[in-house]
Amino acid sequence: MTGIDAGAWLAAHGLELAGVATTVAGIWLTTRRLLICWPVTLAADVLYLVIFYRSQLYSDTLLQCFFVVFTLYGWWHWRRGVREEGQVRVMPLTAAGTIVALAAGAAGSVALGALAVRLHAALPHLDAALASYSLVASWWQARKHIANWWLWIVVDLIYIGEYAYKELWLTALLYAGLVGLAGLGLRDWRRAAANG
Repeated sequence: MTGIDAGAWLAAHGLELAGVATTVAGIWLTTRRLLICWPVTLAADVLYLVIFYRSQLYSDTLLQCFFVVFTLYGWWHWRRGVREEGQVRVMPLTAAGTIVALAAGAAGSVALGALAVRLHAALPHLDAALASYSLVASWWQARKHIANWWLWIVVDLIYIGEYAYKELWLTALLYAGLVGLAGLGLRDWRRAAANG
């Protein structure tokens, strides 16, 4: 690749590359339960809001708006926990909480899917379901529930195919890496919960 080709590639994919880098950093910091994960994640949310809008993935664009709100909430909630307990403590998720959250994810999938169809979005129903369950995973993450990592693994595996189909290759590769990071988060958060 010549310097001109590299410059053109960077100009075409620089935003996506920045989104990949900040997302990986934010998720890795989250697996470590470090409060700095939230401002890094906020930057990733904003970058991907622009990327998805440009790719006409409108459910994902809307999802990023929700992620900004959830990220701000998670930052506040974790910070409060650190002030009160000195660390980010992993919290249990009840069976009732699991059922309600998964039902909300299903309802959100239907509602977002109907909206996405009206907006002529690419892959409206799949994108809507992934966006809705991503919100559930984000809520669980903000509330410090280990189950967030299980849901992220499932959602991210499906997102790999969606982004490959839309030829967002860096993002598809990112989501493959996010599956690994979610596995790391699951392992580390289980250890933290076992150690009290």
